[in-house]
Amino acid sequence: MGSEVIIVPIMFGVFFGIAYLYFTTRNKERLALIEKGVDASIFLKKDSKTAPVWKMFILNSSLLLMSIGLGVFIGAILHYQFGVIEDIAYTGTIFLTSGIGLFVGFNLTRKLEKE
Repeated sequence: MGSEVIIVPIMFGVFFGIAYLYFTTRNKERLALIEKGVDASIFLKKDSKTAPVWKMFILNSSLLLMSIGLGVFIGAILHYQFGVIEDIAYTGTIFLTSGIGLFVGFNLTRKLEKE
């Protein structure tokens, strides 16, 4: 019972510590560059031709979730209609369709970056 009380604050502390170190280090690096006279425009990435990260994340996660659902559906068909063993039907089709979905997402992401 007492371990839950200790583990949860430790987890939050670790996440806070990582975020704190990331942001303070980034701030110190930027301040050092500005003190040396480097142009501050290097921190802005408006001229880059890559697609935004959120678009790629949404595209890949939606394709992954749709392919998992399709894998469950195909696994059910294989199990109930063709008599394939349940563990093999579900596990195999979920992994297969997930891999196909991630591959399609990779190709679509690459196409987004070219545009």
